[in-house]
Amino acid sequence: MARRVFLHIGLPKTGTSYLQTILWAHRDELREAGLLVPGRERRDHLWASLVVRADPKVARRHPRAPDSWSVLRSEATDWADDVVISHEFFCSASAEQARRAVRELEPAEVHVVVTAREPLGLFTSSWQESLKNRGTTPIEEYGRSESSDPLDVWDWRALDLALVLERWAPAVPADRVHVVVAPGPGDPPDELWRRFCAVLGTDPEVVGPVTGFPNASMGVAEAETLRRLNQHFTGPGADLPGSFERAYDRGVWIRTFLADERLVPRGGERFWPGEDQQQDCRRRGDRAVELVRSAGFDVVGDLDRLAVPAELPPRRHPSSVTDAEVADVAVALAARLMVDLKDGARPGRTQGTPAAADAGGPGAASTWWRRLRAAARSRR
Repeated sequence: MARRVFLHIGLPKTGTSYLQTILWAHRDELREAGLLVPGRERRDHLWASLVVRADPKVARRHPRAPDSWSVLRSEATDWADDVVISHEFFCSASAEQARRAVRELEPAEVHVVVTAREPLGLFTSSWQESLKNRGTTPIEEYGRSESSDPLDVWDWRALDLALVLERWAPAVPADRVHVVVAPGPGDPPDELWRRFCAVLGTDPEVVGPVTGFPNASMGVAEAETLRRLNQHFTGPGADLPGSFERAYDRGVWIRTFLADERLVPRGGERFWPGEDQQQDCRRRGDRAVELVRSAGFDVVGDLDRLAVPAELPPRRHPSSVTDAEVADVAVALAARLMVDLKDGARPGRTQGTPAAADAGGPGAASTWWRRLRAAARSRR
């Protein structure tokens, strides 16, 4: 049986894809160093989070998805050293699901690892991520509730550090709860990996030099353009029925190809939500800092960085974006897509992203492009 199992549960948008990419790219080196990353493929950890949270639709993901949690546990049982399991959607589990997951990993010594950042930046990143997943909710309507459903992950249920710790921390002793604070702008690019390794007890140099991923954020006009585009892909007003229904299609075409590879590189102005939402983020951050401090959890990094700064630079609100600004972005995007069509571009070719890896790869996408270009040639 494994000596220790480190269950990295999130939070979403705290560098989890960065850490997971390193773990999976360097499984062999980490294994030789005594740290097992179990699973048949990277998606096993995502699927396992669905099993733990009792998602009734898990079998629709893939024929192997329903037994993913059992596979991870079995490999941990056969391993004599340390194990790390990582996916940010574990954090949305209920308290009972958290306790059950820990029990099913015992008698190994189970540790709960949470990566965290201040809630205002997390909130704006989460809203952008919702847009990359076909969301159409304006930012002023986003994050107005706390769901009771473990399957909800783009909600304060999964984004509020205090709420997550209140469900997960009772499952293990306090000294086995580790809060890893996301580095700030002045920190080295590999600082998050080094902090994560400090919890795992692993030499960060085992995998060789690593760097951080570029900040995949859209500008305010680009975000609003994507939000409006999504209205054509989903919901009662959709005029492209049947498009992007599968998680693979959404991940490859909307998140990777359109958002990360076409809209993010444009840059653009950064933005904040409204004043009332800023204050809500501030309250949640202060509460989380106090909870972590009083509970005596292990903290790696500066705990005070989990609070929203007292003073914020002025930024626009997404509702201020004009139709003319959206039109400018949309016209430039249409021109770019015409060039892409001519050149046979496909998701993942412009720049590799963790999102593309999670979506399962661009093989089906390239087939789509070949058919489309063949149809275009037949009309000449």
